[in-house]
Amino acid sequence: MKWSGLINLIKFLLGFALAIALLGLGGVVAARYLVTKLTAPPPRPAFANDKPLTNKAVTVSKPAAGNAQSSQVSSTASAPVLEPGAYQARVVQPIGLILRDGPGRDSNQIGGIEFNSRVVVLEESSDKQWQRVRLENSDRAGWVKAGNTERSN
Repeated sequence: MKWSGLINLIKFLLGFALAIALLGLGGVVAARYLVTKLTAPPPRPAFANDKPLTNKAVTVSKPAAGNAQSSQVSSTASAPVLEPGAYQARVVQPIGLILRDGPGRDSNQIGGIEFNSRVVVLEESSDKQWQRVRLENSDRAGWVKAGNTERSN
């Protein structure tokens, strides 16, 4: 009888410890699930004054080989004419990029580029730490930290 009281006490303590462990594990699982759901970025909102992205035909004038007249060549926006050495890329940094007026952290910030935005890489700095980029559908250009863009075809 003396031992049965001790065994019952041990069973109670083991059951209590197991219940606390299960509650703690359930809390951790629930917290991780909620953190994952709450940290996902929302979809980009669409506003009434946004311009839809369309493939517009671009007309490029080239002089003909034998005369002074120019011939019209039509190309689509999906195959733009790039400067020599330039290539298309997209931003792969999840938080986006800071656009600067020069290559260096001390240069002035002139804007930003969102994640997954398409850019044209125009050149790299001599130390390969910075890239001069131009936004794909804009004349806006600046410098971004190298390694945050991915070449696209």
